[in-house]
Amino acid sequence: MFRSTPIITSRLPPGIPFIIGNEVAERFSFYGMRSVLLAYMTLYLTQPDGELAVFGAKSAEAWVHLFVGSAYFFPIIGGLIADAFWGKYKTIIILSLCYCAGHACLAFMGIWGDTKLWLLLGLLLIAIGSGGIKPCVSSHVGDQFCDKNKHLITKVFGWFYFSINLGAFVSGLLTPFLLEARRAEGSLGEWLYPYFSWIVGPKEMGEVIFGHHYAFGLPGALMAIATVIFWLGRNDFTHIPPRGISWFRETFSQENVRVLLRLSIIFSFVILFWALFDQIGTLWQVQARNLDRIIPEWVPWVGGMEMLASQVSAVWNPLFILLLIPCFSSIVYPSCGKYFTITPLGKMRFGLWVMGGSFALVSWVQMKIDAGLHPSVMWQVLACFILTVSEILVSITCLEFAYTQAPKSLKSVVMALFLLTVSLGNYLASGVKFLLVDQNGNFLLSGASEFWFWTILVCISASLFKIVAARYKTVDHFH
Repeated sequence: MFRSTPIITSRLPPGIPFIIGNEVAERFSFYGMRSVLLAYMTLYLTQPDGELAVFGAKSAEAWVHLFVGSAYFFPIIGGLIADAFWGKYKTIIILSLCYCAGHACLAFMGIWGDTKLWLLLGLLLIAIGSGGIKPCVSSHVGDQFCDKNKHLITKVFGWFYFSINLGAFVSGLLTPFLLEARRAEGSLGEWLYPYFSWIVGPKEMGEVIFGHHYAFGLPGALMAIATVIFWLGRNDFTHIPPRGISWFRETFSQENVRVLLRLSIIFSFVILFWALFDQIGTLWQVQARNLDRIIPEWVPWVGGMEMLASQVSAVWNPLFILLLIPCFSSIVYPSCGKYFTITPLGKMRFGLWVMGGSFALVSWVQMKIDAGLHPSVMWQVLACFILTVSEILVSITCLEFAYTQAPKSLKSVVMALFLLTVSLGNYLASGVKFLLVDQNGNFLLSGASEFWFWTILVCISASLFKIVAARYKTVDHFH
């Protein structure tokens, strides 16, 4: 029998390392696949007979946002199953296997059958698996703590988010290379080719070395590893049992409905944050194709190297997260706290304004591109830094805020509600991209006008959030 109550200790719960290890591998899997999805759909998608069958740029952007939105919609179903029927551990294990099956579809597409159908099937299975486990994993972290060690939960959620971005950073660096790296004289691909030639076979100069089977296969292998790591920690976890039919009565009690409605008002503003943020994998990536992507010589270690367009935000965003989380936790928040009170809602409000600043910068960059110039990639890297500050202020804060504001019977559901903001944000972005394409396939908001559209929208949202946040009264529901 598994333990159903937390260990009474002032130290870190024993199951946390397994959850963090699982999260690193799982996030490598998800973000690695996602980092190359747009490039594959628009540049490399072929049928088994070799016929090129790529999507148009805006159509591909819309489909990617639709996939991401779906991956963050299924948390509602996963949270319901976990809390009412299976429990978090069983839900995570079963849906992780569905997740692995989706990656297998992507790794083997292009061998037999319609490649686009295999692509959509794989993305559907990944959305179900990835989405279904999301609220369970994050709330499973909180379930491990008791009153004696609850002071560690803020730090652990920070490290939990750190692990997400460690996996994302490594996968963002490596997976695009597997998809697009070519054997070219003096390139990293030419240097690595002799070590892998026995696997990939003979490659001519200028030819892609690995290809999509490897680019999608590696994330699939990491998802399998993530599942094994989580299974290994089963005896160290606190397993909160499902509540069965009584869960529905408690969840939809008058008091809990009021909690959900109050939180929904706050979370509704985060929807627009995600509509902008997740465009670093679509709109920003398309912009990066028109930048001078050679990193200046003054940048330590990587100066003079050329980045792939699909690597820019996929590498720099998680790298900045890794650097800034300890900085904010140890320096920024303690220093600012000496002069004024820092509240979760205050951080989120400021984070929305910072997001507006980030998009204003890439809007200016796009204006330069529209004028026929090729600005340095470092302008987008700077915008990515500002965007990452916004992510820390909004996303990490909202993740912890969602858990602490939820009664015990609503933990997974409220975490799913938080993740639903990501889903709705991506559905919003997808809907805009689908709706603003005319009958000739032309996008009605072209070039910099689309960037400025999102910039103005998030600034309006930040202004309104101040009014709503002032009326919200926080409540601590730790357990």
